Amino acid sequence: MSATTKSVLWWIFAVVFTVVAAEYQKMTGPTYPVNGKTKINNQEVKYSLIRTAENDKDAEISIEVPDESVSGTILYKRFKSNDSITSAQMLRSGKKLSFMMPKQPAAGKIMYKIILSNGVQQTTVAAKNDNFIVMRFKGPVPLYVLIPHILCMFLGLLFSSRTAIESLIKGVRTYKYAIMSLVFLIPGGLILGPLVQKYAFDAYWTGWPFGHDLTDNKTLVMVLAWAFAAYKLKRDPSNKLWPVAAALIVLVVYLIPHSMFGSEIDYTKVPVK
Repeated sequence: MSATTKSVLWWIFAVVFTVVAAEYQKMTGPTYPVNGKTKINNQEVKYSLIRTAENDKDAEISIEVPDESVSGTILYKRFKSNDSITSAQMLRSGKKLSFMMPKQPAAGKIMYKIILSNGVQQTTVAAKNDNFIVMRFKGPVPLYVLIPHILCMFLGLLFSSRTAIESLIKGVRTYKYAIMSLVFLIPGGLILGPLVQKYAFDAYWTGWPFGHDLTDNKTLVMVLAWAFAAYKLKRDPSNKLWPVAAALIVLVVYLIPHSMFGSEIDYTKVPVK
């Protein structure tokens, strides 16, 4: 097998690995919809309920229930508040039951669950163990900021994986790929990331030393790991330990769900509405 063919195969492996890791982080994150199915009137009802919404308008929460004898009631309150639970009837439009959740300030959260009933039996649509679903509101982020941020972070993970492979196979491009990892991680995580955060939650940085936002802290750890690995490779291009360690650190970071311990309003400290 030629060197070019081997290189192409390694790149394909790195791309597949990156896509899987990115998709895992997306699906395990606290903003991924709650998906599932339930039964009422011996009919299966599938649902996908939102956990994030932009705060420039009320958020539509809907569930498709073709059986018109079934009605829906939504129970909700502001998360981390002393509010009483509000009960509201969902409106039917054809097969869909829906409710417009009142918008909240950026980082404001609402907890909710849905009760489906046909007058005789009822079923609860909620998170695991019948818990309330928690959704967070955020400010709209312009696509010209969001898309480059996502692209840079994806390419940073891609080059991180490829650098580790290059190191393990004793390739000659290990240092070059390590620099490319930083080329994407620094602007993606430390420049565009704070801009996304500012648009979404009106704060550029809420990680260490100013807060506990895990996403910001993870980004800082990734950049520092690769900066140190690049420094070590500059001094010793044959070094395998640090590029592999940096790639493993990035992998661990991506296995931690996105947006954990992120911005949120403590409504117990503001007046009850």
